[in-house]
Amino acid sequence: MKRKNILLLLIAAIIFAMPGYATDNKKNIDRKEWFKELRQYKHSFLTKELDLTKEQEAKFFPMYDEMDDAMFKVNREARAMEKKITKSSEKVSDLEYEKAAEAMYEVKGKEAAIEKQYFTKFKTVLTPKQLFELKQAERRFTDKLMKEHSKARSGKK
Repeated sequence: MKRKNILLLLIAAIIFAMPGYATDNKKNIDRKEWFKELRQYKHSFLTKELDLTKEQEAKFFPMYDEMDDAMFKVNREARAMEKKITKSSEKVSDLEYEKAAEAMYEVKGKEAAIEKQYFTKFKTVLTPKQLFELKQAERRFTDKLMKEHSKARSGKK
């Protein structure tokens, strides 16, 4: 769970580091394309790691992407509240601080509930061994992504 948050933060940091990100429509298109490519890369990685059949791929990835989108939405909503408080030019009330803090602390619980809901759905497509290996494969993907990012930042190829 923690690694997913790190991955989301890493992705967000990369996106916000792009010059002209917020003002240029072409950059928004590039951002969407980048996310699409990242998702395809993850699909390929998980397919290989879990040894998915074509039939399993066709059934699994729409569910997996739906789960990923739901988790992203939960994180985005909490970050929006946090940003609203941080960027506020007016005095923030204790109630607003409390609500924002509550939202930030509830993210992990909401993510866990989403994962549990989709675990049940994944059981209809994946074997027990593949279900077991899914979390490990996700961690390996995050590790690989972070290593590649680190190499890119240090100038190595």
